Amino acid sequence: MTTSTIDTHETVQQSDEKRSHTMALPPLENGDRLMREEFEKRYAAMPEVKKAELIDGVVHMGSPVRFGKHSEPHAALLTWLGTYAAFTQGVRLGGNATVRLDSDTEPQPDALLRIEPEVGGNSRISEDDYIEGAPELVAEISSSTASYDLHDKMDAYCRAGVKEYLVWRVDDKQVDWFVLHEGAYMRLAPDASGGMTSPTFPGLRLAVPALLAGDIAQVVGELQKGLDTTEHAEFVDHLEAQTSPR
Repeated sequence: MTTSTIDTHETVQQSDEKRSHTMALPPLENGDRLMREEFEKRYAAMPEVKKAELIDGVVHMGSPVRFGKHSEPHAALLTWLGTYAAFTQGVRLGGNATVRLDSDTEPQPDALLRIEPEVGGNSRISEDDYIEGAPELVAEISSSTASYDLHDKMDAYCRAGVKEYLVWRVDDKQVDWFVLHEGAYMRLAPDASGGMTSPTFPGLRLAVPALLAGDIAQVVGELQKGLDTTEHAEFVDHLEAQTSPR
């Protein structure tokens, strides 16, 4: 038997062994109760599944995504948060990124902002390219108050120390923005114009009425006003100072 034949035989054998191992794993199903390690193995073995989350040891799997009720609002949030991240060095945007919060909770939030650990952030990127720890801000697109986004998942984010949690309830035409205070989430109050501004990310202003009306140009315009403030400039200077050699 030639060397190339041996190599081919070994490759086929390894492929068969890997396929056999994959087929031996039970599929993920809604309501499964798993630890994070087992959840990740089953999720990785099902590439056709685009979104599955582990919340307090319980598997939640997403339904097909509707355009008006999820896809378009999701894109609007990413546009808003992405514009902020583009002008704020040391802050990074993620969309549908898996987040390892603890041993039995691994959500995949619609959007998040995180501060790099080198400049004081609470999360890091693992060797296998997942987020570990609590991002500073997490945002979710939800249908209504009945969603687990405002119950089990919210409790998990609070417990893990996510500083800010934003939920856009599309059916209810409402945006809930919660801020962590002394171990509990407090609702962020809008100003006279209906807008809200992040206490963690200076200059991150959301024109809520414009967002709900689908006027993304105004959302970005109001954000630009926040980016032009002294508070944002000082925040950028602070982050840059953390990375400068001493």
